[in-house]
Amino acid sequence: MSTASGRDGAALTPARGRVRVQTLVVTRWVAVAGQVVSLLVVSEGLGAPLPMTWAMGAVACSAALNVWVGLRRGLSGWHSERAAALYLGYDLLQLAVLLYLTGGLENPFSLLFLVPVTISATILSLGSTVSLSLLAFFCVSVLAVFHLPLPWPEPGIDLPWIFTLGTWVALTLGIAFLSFYAWRVAEEARRMSDALAETQLTLAREQRLSALGGLAAAAAHELGTPLGTIALVARELARELPPGGEQAEDIKLLNSQVARCREILARLARNPTEGDDAAYARAGLRSMVASAAEAFRREGVALELLTEVGANGSLPEPIVRRSPEMQQGLANLIENAFEFARHEVRISVGWDAEAIRLEIADDGPGFPPSILGVLGEPYVSTRREAGRMGLGVFISKTLLERTGAHVRFANRSRGAGARIAIAWPRPAIEWRG
Repeated sequence: MSTASGRDGAALTPARGRVRVQTLVVTRWVAVAGQVVSLLVVSEGLGAPLPMTWAMGAVACSAALNVWVGLRRGLSGWHSERAAALYLGYDLLQLAVLLYLTGGLENPFSLLFLVPVTISATILSLGSTVSLSLLAFFCVSVLAVFHLPLPWPEPGIDLPWIFTLGTWVALTLGIAFLSFYAWRVAEEARRMSDALAETQLTLAREQRLSALGGLAAAAAHELGTPLGTIALVARELARELPPGGEQAEDIKLLNSQVARCREILARLARNPTEGDDAAYARAGLRSMVASAAEAFRREGVALELLTEVGANGSLPEPIVRRSPEMQQGLANLIENAFEFARHEVRISVGWDAEAIRLEIADDGPGFPPSILGVLGEPYVSTRREAGRMGLGVFISKTLLERTGAHVRFANRSRGAGARIAIAWPRPAIEWRG
């Protein structure tokens, strides 16, 4: 039932590296347009002496590459990780050629070295980003020493070496910091997106099972009457037919099959899951929790279901909506409790006029203090060799919070064991039929 254990799930590295061709093609066309405009403004507008033939040749190479990629792959296609990294590496080298022709690091446009590295950090893996960062560092270091003079409109201006050194330091630190920072932010976004997608899949599965269970229970209810009529007619025929005849054996077989059908329908009616039918969409709080816990009981671990008498006072037991979110969320947490418990799982329910509360506690090892503060976030792991995704608690917490619950994780104050406290405002889950 649970996708992963919240205490010992292994971290899952989200998929990454596939980049839409259109993304890099459009980005490169913007760069080509900016380079052409900048060269023309400096050369024609400011009258600076530029090696326009070589510079425009470098720009033309980028334009030709863009056309070739667009025709070969199509704008709706996808680059692999390796192809995307190679194209961004080409952008770095092409920028280095242009800067070599126009003053090296003395050219203020050297700041554009940050662009391909930042793009890589947001869409590619850490390995590709590190490789591109090293390439950018190499280009910046070479340009700090080897480059053509800066094309000033009037000759005679010579920037001191300390300016070049400062630019080199700023660029190298900027590449390192910005690439790592952008990669971390993008990685967190990817991980959260993947975890939420897994939550949606889990909820969709639970909704399908719930709808199927509701349909089965409704069918059991609706088929009971005609099946009873068939059984009554079969008994009447059995009394009227002489015993030992061929028809009597057929009627006996018919009666046995009717009895079997009624047994199957009764079993379905005893164990319905909630569906669209209002008769199966609600349950008493204690019975719903007991039903969820019963599915995960294992030998050697006792289940104790308690009612907090002081919390409910004289109020009757609340009837709650059995939504798929609540069913799946509670099932995951209860399953984890039985998995880690040594001898006992204790579930306490309570209510008052404002809130409904539930606490799940076990006598297992408890939550490691190192992850207790971040428990409920995706891919939280303590044992990566366990082969699990580390999404169980995240999915449970997300689904329960959709029902209006507030979920808290802690360790038991006396002895070992984990404790999960869940509280809902009564209007959030109470049945108002």
